[in-house]
Amino acid sequence: MKAVICKEYGDYNDLRLEDMDDPTPGPGQVLVDVHAAGLNFPDLLLVQGLYQMKPPTPFVPGAECAGVISALGEGVTRYAIGDKVIAYTMNGAFAEKIVVAQEALARVPEGMGFDVGAGITTTYATSYYALKQRAQLQAGETLLVLGAAGGVGLAAVELGAAMGARVIAAASTTEKLELAKAHGADTLINYEKEDLKAAIKAATNGKGVDVIYDPVGGKYAEPALRGIGWNGRYLVVGFAAGEIPKIPLNLTLLKTASIVGVFWGAWAMRDPAAHVQNMGEIFDMFTQGKIKATVTKRYEFADFMQGFDALAKREAKGKLVLVSS
Repeated sequence: MKAVICKEYGDYNDLRLEDMDDPTPGPGQVLVDVHAAGLNFPDLLLVQGLYQMKPPTPFVPGAECAGVISALGEGVTRYAIGDKVIAYTMNGAFAEKIVVAQEALARVPEGMGFDVGAGITTTYATSYYALKQRAQLQAGETLLVLGAAGGVGLAAVELGAAMGARVIAAASTTEKLELAKAHGADTLINYEKEDLKAAIKAATNGKGVDVIYDPVGGKYAEPALRGIGWNGRYLVVGFAAGEIPKIPLNLTLLKTASIVGVFWGAWAMRDPAAHVQNMGEIFDMFTQGKIKATVTKRYEFADFMQGFDALAKREAKGKLVLVSS
């Protein structure tokens, strides 16, 4: 089989698509023929050695995929050969075949393509965990999403709207904001052209927002926090801007606000039952048409570098996936 291989941490341009031996499933595992794999910003950080976890090199990146089971290991009872499945893998998804524990699988819901299935786990599970468990977002509250056209940002826009919140989308271009609007945003802020704090104040009649979803960090974090409302919750999701912001903690005191960390991957491993429950609810929202889970760009596996370029240059809008020929 062919797979994208990271031989050592560093420049993502050093990744190579090479031949590898087909893996064999062990006890409790299945072999999945990969039809599509999701591209995420953490994949870029991982190969650069900048992510929270560092697998030993060489390794195959890729945290999520969808495909068809082609072989079963001993003791597999939940699935059969030919089943269409979604897999959350942490690593290994950027390959033609992957071995996955049966506990890390979910069946592809009716009406969902492999491309959407490959891209729904990381972005939507991260955003739903952030909004549901960490922020405890309530219907009628106001949600501000920074980086609202990116993978997790657009998912947060859709999920926030589905949960009954008023969604304010903030992004850097008109094109990105129009995408967020098409996915449920009520109010738009271009934070490259507008004063973010002032725009939040104007959009909320001075009240401030209840929840801030921030996968961007950098220069946007402090003005966003200054626009938070009483008892607001600031969700720290990531740092796509590159800089980890330094926050004046007196801002939380003045609004009795909370800064809340979001590390979905670690939580899912610590509480797998709750993760499964969340995914079931996400699938229900998809089948009911409450979320679109739109894939905006598909790349052939051989063109994986174009996808990494889009992530590195912050050009990605919505979900990017690799697809098999």
